[in-house]
Amino acid sequence: MAGANPFQSLLREINVNGETFHYFDIASFPEFRELPYSVRVLLESAVRNCDNFQVLEKDVRAILSWKQAKGTAASDVELEIPFKPARVILQDFTGVPAVVDFAAMRDAVLKLGGDPDRINPICPSDLVIDHSVQVDFARSEDALAKNQDLEFERNKERFTFLKWGAKAFNNMLIIPPGSGIVHQVNLEYLARVVFQDASRSKDGTVKMLYPDSVVGTDSHTTMINGLGVVGWGVGGIEAEAVMLGQAIAMLLPEVIGYRLVGKLNPLVTSTDLVLTITKNLRQIGVVGKFVEFFGPGVSELSIADRATISNMCPEYGATVGYFPVDQNALDYLRQTNRAEEKVCVIEAYLKATEQLRNFSDAEQDPVFTQVVELDLATVVTSVSGPKRPHDRVSVSEMQQDFRQCLTNKVGFKGFAVPEDELKAEGSFSWTDGKTYSLRHGSVVIAAITSCTNTSNPSVMLGAGLLAKKAVEAGLKVAPYIKTSLSPGSGVVTYYLKESGVIPALEELGFNVVGYGCMTCIGNSGPLDGNVANTIEKNNLVCCGVLSGNRNFEGRIHPNTRANYLASPLLVIAYALAGTVDIDFEKEPIGNRADGSAVFLRDIWPTRQEIHAVEKKHVIPAMFRDVYEKVELGSPAWQGLAAPTGKLYPWDTKSTYIKHPPFFEGMSRELPTLSNIVNARALLNLGDSVTTDHISPAGSIARNSPAARYLSERGLTPREFNSYGSRRGNDAIMARGTFANIRLVNKLVAKAGPRTLHIPSGEEMDVFDCAERYATEGTPLVALVGKDYGSGSSRDWAAKGPYLLGIKAVIAESYERIHRSNLVGMGIVPLQYLDGQNADSLGLTGREQFNISIPVNCKPHERITVSTDAGKEFQVIVRFDTEVDLEYFRNGGILNYMIRKMID
Repeated sequence: MAGANPFQSLLREINVNGETFHYFDIASFPEFRELPYSVRVLLESAVRNCDNFQVLEKDVRAILSWKQAKGTAASDVELEIPFKPARVILQDFTGVPAVVDFAAMRDAVLKLGGDPDRINPICPSDLVIDHSVQVDFARSEDALAKNQDLEFERNKERFTFLKWGAKAFNNMLIIPPGSGIVHQVNLEYLARVVFQDASRSKDGTVKMLYPDSVVGTDSHTTMINGLGVVGWGVGGIEAEAVMLGQAIAMLLPEVIGYRLVGKLNPLVTSTDLVLTITKNLRQIGVVGKFVEFFGPGVSELSIADRATISNMCPEYGATVGYFPVDQNALDYLRQTNRAEEKVCVIEAYLKATEQLRNFSDAEQDPVFTQVVELDLATVVTSVSGPKRPHDRVSVSEMQQDFRQCLTNKVGFKGFAVPEDELKAEGSFSWTDGKTYSLRHGSVVIAAITSCTNTSNPSVMLGAGLLAKKAVEAGLKVAPYIKTSLSPGSGVVTYYLKESGVIPALEELGFNVVGYGCMTCIGNSGPLDGNVANTIEKNNLVCCGVLSGNRNFEGRIHPNTRANYLASPLLVIAYALAGTVDIDFEKEPIGNRADGSAVFLRDIWPTRQEIHAVEKKHVIPAMFRDVYEKVELGSPAWQGLAAPTGKLYPWDTKSTYIKHPPFFEGMSRELPTLSNIVNARALLNLGDSVTTDHISPAGSIARNSPAARYLSERGLTPREFNSYGSRRGNDAIMARGTFANIRLVNKLVAKAGPRTLHIPSGEEMDVFDCAERYATEGTPLVALVGKDYGSGSSRDWAAKGPYLLGIKAVIAESYERIHRSNLVGMGIVPLQYLDGQNADSLGLTGREQFNISIPVNCKPHERITVSTDAGKEFQVIVRFDTEVDLEYFRNGGILNYMIRKMID
């Protein structure tokens, strides 16, 4: 049971503007000044929450020993520590399953004789309904209203459920739809930087001060690292446990110090910088590590620049990409209309605990595991693609690189276009009476999309200024290119209007179309039928260019085989050019009315031009006007009637919200562990299988098992909506698991959501095959390669395989969050020994597998897998902590929490 805090003697008082606060003086530890600033946040949390039950005194000592354990890359010491974040943030699509699970857990607790009202968030939880808006309407003045109306119509049932949750659960703040994307709302409004919490004091009168920290149900939660808040993405399952007051079990991380020096070239953007850093850190290898930025170059970056770099942390593979709080961060809080009295308290606390950074003072530099340096002056204008966010290409080499990709063998940098098809071309007629042609490299989607870049005024205003100059030069974007602008929040639209660039953006077709996850998550909407048919008929490698953070194959649109991440300025540039097969230095981007050439350099704004506009138009009043009414929501939200009561009245006819089967047959007692015997491989996959491959978030294909399920319930294809919007229905999500059209399964000849039923030799949809195995009583495994589960943190990428009957995954390596999610669902993550994989072991995926997990299994224990072909090989059980094992023994993390609540 929990006891008294052994570090109570470190409690101190501080008086700010006549008000008294308490805090723990972590700076009094002798080891403190050598700790990276990110680790200091872990230390404070452990000290404050130490109860010798969830957080032990030895855990605090372990963090204090960071220099000895992780202060050198040569150290192989592994120390498990608990971490209790200050809050949880939920994104709409991943938040819905969390609320569904909470509602189902209440039912389960009641059924087992407990009090359902005990199921409430203990940790403060913010849910931002940044619903993924599909770009059905674009290039029109009323595109925003039409898209939002259509989304409300599609998602009314889901919104009603969330509105019920806002009333039914305590300690949960819900931000209504249409307010902005979760990461930007977090940055501009929700982030506290330092909590001022009366509930943590004994009498509730003196507020406790402690660093803001957060885990979120989206991998890009790391964006908040740019403001000095330690936070990262976790699976929805793990987030739910934190909401219920559980600590996260983690390994004390290595911290890579990334030293920035120099200044950016005046023509370079923060997007170019982040793509450079992403490629660099991918090459170094930072998976599972913290990256902390330091050095005099950091002072040259705005908070928006830093947030852009932190946002793409999942793309370079680190757990966090952290910028400690400095004076720039405090100034940003004031710029975004945070109360001055709160900013004063934040500053006083950070100074008192030596957590306020001066990047120009090298004496403040802590110890790092490894130091990497980047001279900002070496950064050049860049894009990344065509299939991965860390495949950076300098714009000066883009044409050559794209042409090489066309002929390269199929892979991350190849399409294997035959020599006689390189000049393929197709034409179509448009509504303006003109005929247009498409070739390899033609741009058909150009999206300035929310999340990575739209939080950054410099690149957004830069795009607006470029658009303005382009219009003045008489340039136009071809009408068939699907252009869109989806700002991260209403503030962005506000300053774009005030600065006078909206008319030029609209002239080029970049109308505001919505405020949620859009093109970047696959909700680009349909292309015109003539365009799509021309691409398909001529087998063209056409392109999408977007200012997002993900461009994995099959994610953006089925007809854009090549997709490039770029700054908002370059999105417009490539839209104007109409192709990525262009050398901007040598070829004009278009022509003036008099026929004279216009080059990109003629319309490209400098950082000085952009900064002048930003200084004038991005002001605190904008943030006040937008956020003072953000919690009220639109008239449509306010008029939404939601159920009342602590238990949700499930509608068995609903195709959006369904009672999940995770707790069916659950007992108070721990289940008996059983071995995996005579299992079949449902899939045999290669490297870099992302959560997009496992659990698609885009549209539901008309010939898919999910479509058949919906059709059987009377829905038409127009009503199918997206997988993301239906994450509250397990029946649909199970059918959508491994439903990506680009999935490469070695058990079948062609890419797609198909597999082989081994006993019969029949090829079928993955879900249908899993269902057949289930009727036969056959357990399943999956064979996969390196980096399994990379990409967005999706709980359904673990829940889906669980519902398909997969008991274990055997991989070369795992993405951090996905491995945790598998454990959370009771799936065993197994890892080949170094240098081994399915191919080297001669596994075809047609074998039967036998796996015995020892009753007293230890973290990282080696066990033997045997097959009916007589092969035996060792694997590492990727239970990384004792907590992982406890979750597994309970059948998953939620089952563990239910048993804990009824004890």
